[in-house]
Amino acid sequence: MSDVDEKRSFSLDTTDEDDRELVALGYKPSFKREFTNLATISFAFSIMGLCSSIATTFNTPLLLGGPASVVWCWILGASMCFTLGASIAEIVSAYPTCGGLYTASAQLVPKKHRARVGWLVGWLNILGQIAGISSTEFGLANMILSAANVGRDGAFEITTGKVVGLFTGLLVVHGLLNSLATRHLASLTKGFVFVNLGTTFVIIIVLLAKTARSDMHPASYVFGSGGIVNQTGGWNTGIAFLFGLLSVQWTDYDATAHISEEVRRAAYAAPSAIFIAVVGTGLIGWLLNIILVLCSGPLENLPGASGSAFLEILVLRAGKAGALVIWVFVCATAFFVVQTALHAASRTVYAFSRDHGLPDGGFFGRNSKKTLTPLRAIWFTTFVSVLPGLLDLASPIAANAIFSLTAMALDLSYIIPIFCRRVFHSHPEVMFKPGPFYMGDGWLGLACNIACIGWTLFICVIFSLPTVMPVTGENMNYASVITVGVIVLAFSWYILGAHRHYIGPQSNLNDKSVESITQDLSTNEKRIDA
Repeated sequence: MSDVDEKRSFSLDTTDEDDRELVALGYKPSFKREFTNLATISFAFSIMGLCSSIATTFNTPLLLGGPASVVWCWILGASMCFTLGASIAEIVSAYPTCGGLYTASAQLVPKKHRARVGWLVGWLNILGQIAGISSTEFGLANMILSAANVGRDGAFEITTGKVVGLFTGLLVVHGLLNSLATRHLASLTKGFVFVNLGTTFVIIIVLLAKTARSDMHPASYVFGSGGIVNQTGGWNTGIAFLFGLLSVQWTDYDATAHISEEVRRAAYAAPSAIFIAVVGTGLIGWLLNIILVLCSGPLENLPGASGSAFLEILVLRAGKAGALVIWVFVCATAFFVVQTALHAASRTVYAFSRDHGLPDGGFFGRNSKKTLTPLRAIWFTTFVSVLPGLLDLASPIAANAIFSLTAMALDLSYIIPIFCRRVFHSHPEVMFKPGPFYMGDGWLGLACNIACIGWTLFICVIFSLPTVMPVTGENMNYASVITVGVIVLAFSWYILGAHRHYIGPQSNLNDKSVESITQDLSTNEKRIDA
């Protein structure tokens, strides 16, 4: 057999295995599986952003709790995120569908609870993802305009209109890119991880090379009490320090699950990519935070004219020209975050519509015949993601309130299926069947599940607190209000009418399609044997 034939046979074999698993879960294969291991890992790293995520959130820990808060809260939060990533990966391995944890959540409870649990997790996950797309794109627009301000030595005026205009244009570009066929998306995604990690290590090397030893802060400032600076205006020092956790928690962990139906050997590749990306982002991100603080210069000079402490540190050490060159790649990683986030969110919308969770009669749950991708769901997600940014023109407070939905809504949508998997694991209507990525029935898996649930509930409390005192209408934290509002509205809608068309994740197979798919799989197997 030639090398080409061997590769072709391997592709057929692994694709058939994936499709057979999908059929067993009750869904018809609708996507082309063209994401390789590299593309899947790159996707997982890209959604977490690493240097761009740190760049957009660095001000929060640095200016509220101080430099030591930046360093210690990152590794503390990352360590707990390891348990969350492992717990999510375990469920994704068992249920590798584009619905991700939404689909899994309904399968992990008895039948009488499936519709309500699926409905809640579906809406929390979708709205959290859309708010994440919008807030990240808004942050990217500000990053680009901040660079323009630095390049013009402060002479460039950043207005709300410019930010919203750039934000909208960037989202349209992402909508167009996501409209490509799966093979093009996979090829495009492969390179994201190299830019992401490469930029991070370049920043680390440049900062260390361009900062004189005498200009570096002492260890007590980076790791000790000398770096704890309470600038909250009223909170005690302990709470101020814990605000540093807001940086590391701002991540979409299950995005890779939503491309499971486009991934080869999905039950292996998708959960492995999630776990590798969580561990890698946590450790490399910690190193980047340490170096940033070490080379940050006087705290009173930050965040500077650009409004970004991260950018000001680069300007201080690499000069304006060097900082702007590096900043281009930091912005590129933020661009990749939105690209992958829109990809994942559109698949969630597709899955929820496919299950009649949207009042659209399944309109957004259909793929284009040309690209075999959900173009309707892609552009619906793009359009809805634009709305919070446009709201900034009328009320920045309202826009920020919607942006604040991201982390809390997503985190709750993660721990609900993890909790259900433990509570109902032995129920006769559940019968959880582990996938290849499994922590076992012993203490390891249980400890990870308990730790991530407890940690997420704790961090939701931190997410709910206003970060600056005294509290006013402008600095009030509306995250908890918005999240509770989403839950109340979702259940009100379900009770008033949605229960008539939504009964939980539904199989889109019928006897005819099952027979057709089975014949196709058998034909492929015969071709492989021949």
